[in-house]
Amino acid sequence: MGKPTDLVQGTVDLLILKTIALEPMHGWGIAQRIRQISKDVLQVNQGALYPALHRLEQNGWIKAAWRDSDNNRRAKFYALTPAGRGYLAREEAQWKRLSDAIGLVLRHS
Repeated sequence: MGKPTDLVQGTVDLLILKTIALEPMHGWGIAQRIRQISKDVLQVNQGALYPALHRLEQNGWIKAAWRDSDNNRRAKFYALTPAGRGYLAREEAQWKRLSDAIGLVLRHS
């Protein structure tokens, strides 16, 4: 298996939002979940994760609250806001259009 792929900013935002769409999660949990779901292909390092979480919070797409994690440590848990759900839906649709278009070019070139 190859090295996990580093991600660009817009993609990181989309993956974070999708990851916390079902339930609030702390930063380390978000990174681990993305890695797990992608079967170790995608990796969000701390240098990209925490600035993205801060940016998403500033934009009003997520909110944060301190609480105890599973190992009884205080951690900041992030959850989608209603505005974040709308933004996620728009971004998912745009990603699907782009992905479908790239697939068409790859199959017909």
